[in-house]
Amino acid sequence: MIVVTTNDLPGYRVVRVIGMVRGITVRSRSIVGSIGGALQSLVGGNITLFTSLAETARQEALDLMIRHAEEQGANAIIAMRYDGNEITDGITEMLAYGTAVVVEPDSGAR
Repeated sequence: MIVVTTNDLPGYRVVRVIGMVRGITVRSRSIVGSIGGALQSLVGGNITLFTSLAETARQEALDLMIRHAEEQGANAIIAMRYDGNEITDGITEMLAYGTAVVVEPDSGAR
């Protein structure tokens, strides 16, 4: 699956637009993660516990979006974006979305 944030895909042409696909996950910090993150914030710098949680949420949302696109018959996703929102204290939603398309190599591309 080709996934890009651009609206086009150099070297390919879109032969069918399937439509929007998305992957969503809702994650929470554990009590250990919350305490550990709070302690790291006292020192300053990168709060690795929260960075890890954010990366896990992004990857899970991306994987779910790709699965949704594959189920629709797509072989690429263009205009991919992430969106994250805090639902309540310590609970975050991560959304990956884009436009599922079918592409083929552009024989006229150089």
